[in-house]
Amino acid sequence: MEPEADQLIMENLGKNFIDSFEYPETAEIHQRTVNMLAQLFNAPEYDEFCGTATVGSSEAIELGLLAHKWTWKSKRLTQGKDANHPNIVFGADAHICWDKFARYFDVEPRIIPMQENRFCIDADSVRERIDENTIAVGAIMGTTFTGACEPVKGINDLLVQIKKIEGWDIPIHVDAASAGFILPFTNPELEWDFRLQQVRSINVSGHKFGLVYPGVGWLLFRSPGDLPEDLIFYVNYLGDTMPTYTLNFSRGSDMVLAQYYNLLRLGYSGYAKVMDNCLNNARYLADKLSSSDIFELISDMQLPIITFKFKHAPNFTPFQLAQKLRERGWMLPAYTLPPHAEHLTVMRIIVRETFSRDMAETLYNDLVKTYQLLDHQEVENLQPQVSPRKGHHVT
Repeated sequence: MEPEADQLIMENLGKNFIDSFEYPETAEIHQRTVNMLAQLFNAPEYDEFCGTATVGSSEAIELGLLAHKWTWKSKRLTQGKDANHPNIVFGADAHICWDKFARYFDVEPRIIPMQENRFCIDADSVRERIDENTIAVGAIMGTTFTGACEPVKGINDLLVQIKKIEGWDIPIHVDAASAGFILPFTNPELEWDFRLQQVRSINVSGHKFGLVYPGVGWLLFRSPGDLPEDLIFYVNYLGDTMPTYTLNFSRGSDMVLAQYYNLLRLGYSGYAKVMDNCLNNARYLADKLSSSDIFELISDMQLPIITFKFKHAPNFTPFQLAQKLRERGWMLPAYTLPPHAEHLTVMRIIVRETFSRDMAETLYNDLVKTYQLLDHQEVENLQPQVSPRKGHHVT
């Protein structure tokens, strides 16, 4: 971040964010930031949206889903129905915190597996798994494994139809940890946010493309009605009565203020320039990779995230390529996809603000040279060995 932001952070390391009585302007800045993000995600003007800062997207996701579980439970009990068997639907491409939520909060996870030709969820796969006990459907904008954006609008249209036919009011929680600070600037026409009726909550990570240091995340609800009052605690032992909805209590104010600094400093046009530059550099590198004879793209390039695999099957693995690239200073993760697509091993590049066009050229050249070096070494290793001298036994 900029030197002025670093100074701001250092000056506020000692301020406890939870103590709004002692630091009332910090509380005001927090609310302003929530308002800015709600507008960025097209919250309806007639609704009084609400939201909170978190230590990251993992906490934001768990808090959002907990609210949906509580809403579902209240409705079931009001109707005199069983409320002991909640389930949640999301894809195998989701972050591990989704599995953590299901286990920690005793909710059945109905995980949609990947397929060889489908790496994220869609409306049809969601329809097969939802029922009256579904507390929410998770849609990921920027999946962990491929960086893809899931079809939120298609899933929303399905749930609107289900609501009319079955009476099941199933909300969507959008995990926009990666895309939340990108798509509003690079593709504002794409409908994935509060413009869609069943999207009731969204999380975004400030310390990814929000351009802030770790750790800060944000959780937004479409309206206060999506956050049950029973989950909000009111404390008065810090000097004033204040509401709190967090898994953590005490935390520093520094990164919340740093987020506000960025929003003011860059503005809409500034973020748009940064994200356009990231996306352009990513697409430039992706084009070079796909035009080569050795790499094949997996990602759809809506975000500056490039996921690719080997086009052919050399006598070495992406893991070995990743290890060799470390000698050149590149940290490219190699990993297998989840079950039903686990035979695919892919590599991923995330193009950040500091990744220039020159760096894209250098990385591409290093990828190709390293691949060719490993390929040549393997060919040499496969050459016939010199015959052993007579009298020596070799097994």
